Amino acid sequence: AAASLAKVARHHLVKIIATVVLLADASIICAQTATNVSEKRIRIVLVGDSTVNDGGGWGYGFKQFLTGDVECINTAANGRSSKSFISEGRWQKALALKGDYYFIQFGHNDEPGKGPERETDPATTYTQNLARYVDEARAIGGKPILVTSLTRRIFDKSGSGKLAPSLVPYVEAMKKLAAEKSVPLVDLHARSVELCEKIGPAETAKLNPVANGKPDTTHLNAEGRVVFARLVVGELRKAVPELAPHLLAEPNPALAPSEKPDKKSSSPAATKEP
Repeated sequence: AAASLAKVARHHLVKIIATVVLLADASIICAQTATNVSEKRIRIVLVGDSTVNDGGGWGYGFKQFLTGDVECINTAANGRSSKSFISEGRWQKALALKGDYYFIQFGHNDEPGKGPERETDPATTYTQNLARYVDEARAIGGKPILVTSLTRRIFDKSGSGKLAPSLVPYVEAMKKLAAEKSVPLVDLHARSVELCEKIGPAETAKLNPVANGKPDTTHLNAEGRVVFARLVVGELRKAVPELAPHLLAEPNPALAPSEKPDKKSSSPAATKEP
């Protein structure tokens, strides 16, 4: 009888141990799952030309306004238009990144005179290209955000203190499409025009890089990247409120990856843009 009782006790003990092991394994799996969920970062993908990329655009400054739970990948490249970014396969590579948000800004290289490989018409081909970006970003579960072109900082020669805009047709085409497709819009063009005209030619000139003794009124120096990125952030808080908790009030360079632009596609000196 004693042997039988011992056998039963051992059987129950084995079952108890097995149950404890299973519970422990389940706890580990749950903890790992919770960790993976908590560690998932929001992925923002920037798409555009050299006024967006890290080398001479607002992209690198923008990264400095993001909290640590946001990953920003800048695919913008010099000299690209809404047309050539697609034809060169860059858009497909950007889609392959599976971003949560896609910021899309073009216009500078879509203008007349850029050549048949790049130029587009605001009312037709430019609008069609933007619609493709929007539709294909949504198709993979991403949220497109349209950003109007950063203004060129060329002041009217009359001394009026007003800029001489050249990108308005492309800006208006983007705004129209954004309304039609219910896409969040960051009106960087309007905000950048307002800022430059407010601070005037002398202060605006401090945001221009200088190459061979000549000011570059299209691209941005280190200070300019942060100044205009701040405008993007301000507009973004209103256009995409769910991102507001992930945006800093002041830039923190320590949170941005080290700037290592691709010399072939991100250096202002290598650009084809005027």
